Amino acid sequence: MLDPQARAIIDAMIERRVPPVHMLTPSEARQMARERGAYVLPEPPALAEVRELTAPGPGGAIALRLYRPLPMPAVLPLLVYLHGGGWTLGDLDTYDVPCRQLALASGCAVLSVDYRLAPEHRFPAAVDDAVAATRWVRTQAGALGIDAQRIAVGGDSAGGNLAAVVAIVERDAGTPLAFQLLVYPATDMRALAPSHRTNGQGYLLTAEGIAYFRDHYVPDARQWGDWRASPLLAPSLARLPPALVVTAGFDPLRDEGLQYADALSGAGCRVQYVCFERQIHGFFTMSRLIDEAQSAIALAGAALRRALSG
Repeated sequence: MLDPQARAIIDAMIERRVPPVHMLTPSEARQMARERGAYVLPEPPALAEVRELTAPGPGGAIALRLYRPLPMPAVLPLLVYLHGGGWTLGDLDTYDVPCRQLALASGCAVLSVDYRLAPEHRFPAAVDDAVAATRWVRTQAGALGIDAQRIAVGGDSAGGNLAAVVAIVERDAGTPLAFQLLVYPATDMRALAPSHRTNGQGYLLTAEGIAYFRDHYVPDARQWGDWRASPLLAPSLARLPPALVVTAGFDPLRDEGLQYADALSGAGCRVQYVCFERQIHGFFTMSRLIDEAQSAIALAGAALRRALSG
């Protein structure tokens, strides 16, 4: 059964005739995402410190925002967080509240990354920025009060995709991360998983929406098999950091998350997989209206706290 709170959101969007994302230009879709955030998210909780930072990136400076639940000089573990939005939407402001919530729930610092967006910057620009930001913060750990040995990566949807890729890149570079938080991640650009058919209509994220985002980010189908776009297709998933994979029962991406969790487990990695069976794609960032979003944030925070407690 679909969660009544999620159903109410869907019904409200239908009643208000909110256009589906694939009918909008990227700039229109970005504005709609900003407006929706004010509706579905609570007021920003207070933290000890919030800092604006920049890191050098391959396409220019990358804007970052660092959230600390404890002030300096406390040395904290860190979650590098990569926002969702189909590689096309989202920024530091639209994800301000979720990052604050994760910092409070985990006791970790959180670094939000304003990576370059498609279609202005296509694949692999977002990957390159995500990797550059993660490597930069490691070099600045001492100045920022971060423990360089306890850095995790995470994200939701497109951000979960990027987080999974960053974990693989850093493993291959010999600088492995400590944990990965993957919230309904996109893991296979080919969109072959059964949930794409069973959940492709009627639950906010649709098959047309997925194609819209993919066509902005990776328009060349020959690149869909590149593991930096489809981490499920990586040659090896062995020796990756422990993971929490969260999915939603009425999400077209549900089975991609499950397949990735199973592939990680099959490669010998430690994985916790949790499906919120009654939820829709995007629920994690709707905690003002969906109670189970608060449960998911608490779950993520607890997993991060355990994994990074050393």
